[in-house]
Amino acid sequence: MMQRSKSIIEYQQETEELARFAKALGHPTRIKIIKYLSEQSFCHTGDLMDYLPLAQSTISQHLKELKEAGLIKGEILPPKVKYCINQENWLKAKVLFCEFFDINLESNSCNI
Repeated sequence: MMQRSKSIIEYQQETEELARFAKALGHPTRIKIIKYLSEQSFCHTGDLMDYLPLAQSTISQHLKELKEAGLIKGEILPPKVKYCINQENWLKAKVLFCEFFDINLESNSCNI
């Protein structure tokens, strides 16, 4: 009985994590930011302002969403904040998305 409860809790935690990662990646600008960061060891907001045609406040809001989801990290180095991909959580997101998209739907055909 205890083993079942643990697996339900783990399932719920993994599902919530997957949803949090998916929500954070649910905006084209955030995907562009992640792609940009994947090609750099780190960046500052100003670097992204040069890369994206957006206001600093808009970029900061997108960085905040990615950071809250755990996909990126930020380190305050006054007067700037240095951002990079959170490697541990990126790997976790990759595993969760792979497991999700590996669901076998062949036996569940929709005949509409």
